Amino acid sequence: MTVQAWFFALLAVMGVVVVVGAVIGAEVLRHTAEVSDQQSEHIQPARAEAYRLQNAVVDQETGARGYAVTADPQFLTPYTEGVRAERESVDRLRELLVGREPLLADVTAVQEAIAGWRREYADPLIAGVVEGAPKPVDVASAERGKVAFDSLRRLFADQDEHLRQALADGRAELLDARSARNWVLGLVVLVLGLAGTAVAVVVRVLVVRPLDRLRSTSRRIAQGEFDLHIVPHGPADLRAVAEDVEAMRERIVEELAQVRVREELLVEQAAVLDARAEELRRSNGELEQFAYVASHDLQEPLRKVASFCQLLEKRYGDRLDERGVQYIGFAVDGAKRMQVLINDLLTYSRVGRVNRGKERIDLDRTLDEALRNLGAAIEESGAAVERPADLPAVTGDLTLLVMLWQNLVGNAVKFHRPDQPPLVRVTCEPATLVDGSPAWELAVTDNGIGIPAEYAEKVFVIFQRLHARDTYTGTGIGLALCKKIVEHHGGAIALDTGHTEGTRILFTLPATDTGAEDAA
Repeated sequence: MTVQAWFFALLAVMGVVVVVGAVIGAEVLRHTAEVSDQQSEHIQPARAEAYRLQNAVVDQETGARGYAVTADPQFLTPYTEGVRAERESVDRLRELLVGREPLLADVTAVQEAIAGWRREYADPLIAGVVEGAPKPVDVASAERGKVAFDSLRRLFADQDEHLRQALADGRAELLDARSARNWVLGLVVLVLGLAGTAVAVVVRVLVVRPLDRLRSTSRRIAQGEFDLHIVPHGPADLRAVAEDVEAMRERIVEELAQVRVREELLVEQAAVLDARAEELRRSNGELEQFAYVASHDLQEPLRKVASFCQLLEKRYGDRLDERGVQYIGFAVDGAKRMQVLINDLLTYSRVGRVNRGKERIDLDRTLDEALRNLGAAIEESGAAVERPADLPAVTGDLTLLVMLWQNLVGNAVKFHRPDQPPLVRVTCEPATLVDGSPAWELAVTDNGIGIPAEYAEKVFVIFQRLHARDTYTGTGIGLALCKKIVEHHGGAIALDTGHTEGTRILFTLPATDTGAEDAA
């Protein structure tokens, strides 16, 4: 048998005991309640009503004698009230004693005796009185009335004795019922205690001991004795558990062997990665050296080409025809554009590579500096820049953030419509990043020529231009540089394709710790 089967058997025995005890107990409690209800709702009220009946008869006897002595009608009031109370008491007694024939027989005997007393003594006595003319007491009549009333008293005494005996019998029966209830409950508790003891023994023998053995063996295996076998003990289900644990141990031993092989492979791969990382650091150093060379040595020949072409035009310009002057202009322009392209490439390559350290930066300060750098272009184009009263602070690089604003606002000023001055609007709203952390969403919106939706991704790729150089100047690096700066700060940038009246660039920057609650 399994542990579950043992427990089901014991629980079945306990359930039978509980059900049988509950049925017997319920019957005993029902009988107890019934006897108690008879005592409190029938016998005791009947005794009280019997006393009331006796008082009603006494009132009748007193009223009749008083009226006979005084001939005053007022003395008939107790008599008439007693007759009414007698009828009410008799009716109430019959109602309370339904089903108890001996007690109802006492009520009938008392009622008939009272009727006989009124018929033979009280009614003739009252009929023989003349109002206002009292007469002497008839001794013989009074003696007859006394004998009849004494007979009533004996009947009342018998009735009271019978009611008292019924009350005593009910109390004895109630005590017997309570004793039986206590025996039943005690027996149920005893059986349940024995069943609980049996459950404890079964748990100890069939569950605790096999589990202790399994735990001891498992602990030794966990401490490193992986070759120690687990021997099943106990009921079928615990043996099945032990067999499963043994199978798991064997599988773990196999996996451990494979893990050791993988560890050796990982050690070899880590050595290779370390070598490659060292090679990458060396390559980065060479790239930085190349960038330095490009920023100095490559630009010097370009400056010489441009200078000597300008000198050539100045000294021999009168000897050259229009086509020769145009060629010299092309050479000078190409050299200058190559210098701008080299500078932009160097700036793009330095983003994220030259680490100046991040600090808490007020975006108001960076935007102010960018607008000062663009002052000439803004004044020449007649542009208007709308901005929030206060921009938040973020953690970042001051120079890169100034460069970000300068490129975005500069593009908004540059790519304006010929028929209207540029209007640049800067906005800021709380937002959240993909990981749920607080951030700020900033936007630069203009009323310029706009960017078609199909170029929403292309404009952020380096060297991607949408217009000819003779229409709008530039190298096509600006928005690519902006994307690299924003991503370096942990944000994202995109073109708002839903905005059709110009261009709107949206970008997010993580909020600082002090501004996290405001951003949320």
